[in-house]
Amino acid sequence: MEINVTVKQLGKKHPILSEQKLEIGFNDSNISLENLLKLIVQQQVEVFNAKSFDLEGEDNTKIPLDNYLDILTDTGKAGFGNIYNQKKADLQKAQENAIQAFEDGMFAVFYNDEQLEDLKQIIDLSLQHTFAFIRLTFLAGSYW
Repeated sequence: MEINVTVKQLGKKHPILSEQKLEIGFNDSNISLENLLKLIVQQQVEVFNAKSFDLEGEDNTKIPLDNYLDILTDTGKAGFGNIYNQKKADLQKAQENAIQAFEDGMFAVFYNDEQLEDLKQIIDLSLQHTFAFIRLTFLAGSYW
């Protein structure tokens, strides 16, 4: 099944990091949020593990354009598409991390502008609304 996903972060000039369609291995119209998160992580791990590792020093095809470099530095991570760690991602650990991050409030999930707060909540995928994942950032500092 194909789902639409938007990844955002709050408080930035360019809040939309990416909009994409993901193909997940699920054919039913109703799914729990926990199962959906696991399927999305599975799809992303498969994409990551399928990438080839670049052992050369510089790859000019992956250098971002000048206007995109500002967006990368605003997000706090300027990456150029190279993978330097040659370890494959562990699917089970990645799924556990995603569930734990959701429970800890590291990101919020919205479906048709409605926040999904419970991992057991059932989502109707037949409506084909866009999912929005918003990365939350904690403020640091003190009052005195």
